[in-house]
Amino acid sequence: MIQEFHKFYDEHENVKVRFVGFSTDDVRYDFGIVHTNMFFGKPLVICMQTGRSSLLDADDVKDVEYLMQTFRIKTEQEAINLADFFSETLPSPQLDAQYD
Repeated sequence: MIQEFHKFYDEHENVKVRFVGFSTDDVRYDFGIVHTNMFFGKPLVICMQTGRSSLLDADDVKDVEYLMQTFRIKTEQEAINLADFFSETLPSPQLDAQYD
């Protein structure tokens, strides 16, 4: 029996991707940041080491516990350092009319 699918979207888009690697005194990071018009303008941030990803903007990274959980960061200080980097790198939230 063939199951019926209900497609929500199937978009093709040329996107801007930024790859950034950096380190602190204790940790090395490698991220891919995919800027797209989807998802309310939030970039898709992918940890190239673990494959873990999340949609983030500059406001989202203020939640240090969320960063720790999402990217499996071991200490709060590491998450704070990462939040500082992302707050300068990621766009501020926009009220996008994506679903208007």
